[in-house]
Amino acid sequence: MICAIAPASDSRAAGKLVAALLSCDLPRYRDAHKAFVKALVLKGYDQSNVEVITQVPNPDPISWANSIRKFNAIGADVIITYGASATLAALHEANDIPVVFADVYGPVETGIARSMVSSGRNTAGVSSKIPLVTLIKTALELKPMRSLGVIYHSREEGSLVQLKEARRIAVQSGLSLTEVNLTGASGIDAALASLFAARVDCIYVSECTAGCRGFEKIVHRAAELKIPVISQMPGAAHKGALISMEADPAEQGQVAADYAARILAGRKASQLPVATPKRVDLIVNLKMAKMLELHVPFPVLSAATRVLK
Repeated sequence: MICAIAPASDSRAAGKLVAALLSCDLPRYRDAHKAFVKALVLKGYDQSNVEVITQVPNPDPISWANSIRKFNAIGADVIITYGASATLAALHEANDIPVVFADVYGPVETGIARSMVSSGRNTAGVSSKIPLVTLIKTALELKPMRSLGVIYHSREEGSLVQLKEARRIAVQSGLSLTEVNLTGASGIDAALASLFAARVDCIYVSECTAGCRGFEKIVHRAAELKIPVISQMPGAAHKGALISMEADPAEQGQVAADYAARILAGRKASQLPVATPKRVDLIVNLKMAKMLELHVPFPVLSAATRVLK
């Protein structure tokens, strides 16, 4: 377990205690949390009046629950969670402590919020959900496809929401879907073997932890067979995705800081709407397109907000 404590002299006497929990140690969560801390300072909460405690436990339900219980015991004023798994653990374990979540793909679909207008409980935050249909339709414009492979994890709520979306889009687009449940990095070879055997035309990697950590390996193996990889994970394009659609982790942290500051000032979490991402990039990787021997049509380039050459 990693526990980083930002020192603050007499912070409990002078101010507030903010406790943050990351679902796992991924760059997207670290980047969001760094942005959160910086934005909180700009809101007037620095080491003189607030202490920020951060925990990144082992990525399993027991460890997440234990971290929240520790936050309860030390009397946190607000709990910040990154990712759906950490957020759901907080909703089950936090006593009366308000929870602010960030980087949750589909807060309503995962049961974290009852609606986007209000969570309906003692929590508020920002969704990372962006339109998967745009990503898949862009891929179809770039390469004719009949089949799509999906890498997901059955125990990660955000990944499951993306899988269900992919199923709906596949039906609408006339695509056949091959699904592989990737539960750990050791299963990447077997997952790819299943997709290659099914002769998929493209691979979509959902936000599952193992898929993120093994993303470059997935891209490399797929590229050997001229199969493009697409994803919504932040940083995917720079790791070799042909097309990615990415919400900005920094914005996630900044919005979470704004909500945390409001709650620390006395606002009720249930009175705040679930925020949606404003900074979203549709990224086309021309270098990967060349490697895959694909021509990128002008409409795709025009629709992209960023192009990697």
